[in-house]
Amino acid sequence: MREFARETPLTALLILTNLLVYLFSAFCAGSFGTIDNRTLVACGGLYGPAVVADGQWWRLLSAMFLHGGLEHLVLNMLSLFIVGRMTELYFGSRVMLAIYLASGLLGFLFSLFVHPVSVVIGASGAIFGLFGAMGGYALFHRRRLGRRYRLFMKEFGAVLGLNLLAGLLMPGIDLSAHIGGLIPGFVGGYLAIRSRWALWVFLAVTLLFSFWIALTRLPERYEILWILR
Repeated sequence: MREFARETPLTALLILTNLLVYLFSAFCAGSFGTIDNRTLVACGGLYGPAVVADGQWWRLLSAMFLHGGLEHLVLNMLSLFIVGRMTELYFGSRVMLAIYLASGLLGFLFSLFVHPVSVVIGASGAIFGLFGAMGGYALFHRRRLGRRYRLFMKEFGAVLGLNLLAGLLMPGIDLSAHIGGLIPGFVGGYLAIRSRWALWVFLAVTLLFSFWIALTRLPERYEILWILR
C-alpha cells in the first residue's frame, strides 16, 4: 500500500478522498449501503435546478466525489485504481489531475442538458476521461507498440465495455456523463503526448466554451421545462 501511495500519490489521494466523502454522506443518510437523493443533494450532488436557477455551479465539482451506494463506490474506485495508476505513471500527476477534473466537469455539463432535473453524482465521468486519455496515448504510439497496441485496445475496450454495461444495469448511473468525460479525455491524452502546451490550450478552450454554452443555453431550457410542468 505504501508503494502504491509513493508511486502514484494522486491516484491514492483521489481514492482516499472519495472514500472519506462516502463515509460522511453515509453518516448523514444514516445508511452505509445506499445514500438517498435528499442527502446527496444536501452534500453537494448535481441537481440541475439548484445549479442553473440558484447559481450553485460548485456542485459540478462536489458531485464528482459523491456516490449513491456501496456498489457504485466500489466499481468506481476499482476502475480508478486500475486506470488512475496507468495514467499517472504515463502522463504524470499534473496532467492526470487536469484531465480528471476537466473530464468530470464536462461530463456533468453534458448531463445537465440530457438530464435537467435528475440528481447526478459520481466519479465516473472523470474516470472515463482517464480511460479516454489512455486510449489517446495508445493511438499516438500505435506504430511503436505494434501488436501490443491491438492487445492493449482489446483490453481497454473490454474494461470500458464492462463499465458501460454497469452503467446500463445499475440504476442512477448517468451514461451521458460517461460519454461527456470520455471524449475530452481521449483528445487530451492524445495531445498530451504531442505537446503539453496543446493540451492546456485544448482543456482551457473546451471548458470556457462549454461553460459559455451552459450559461447562455441552460437557463432557457430550464424555463421551458418549468413552463411545461
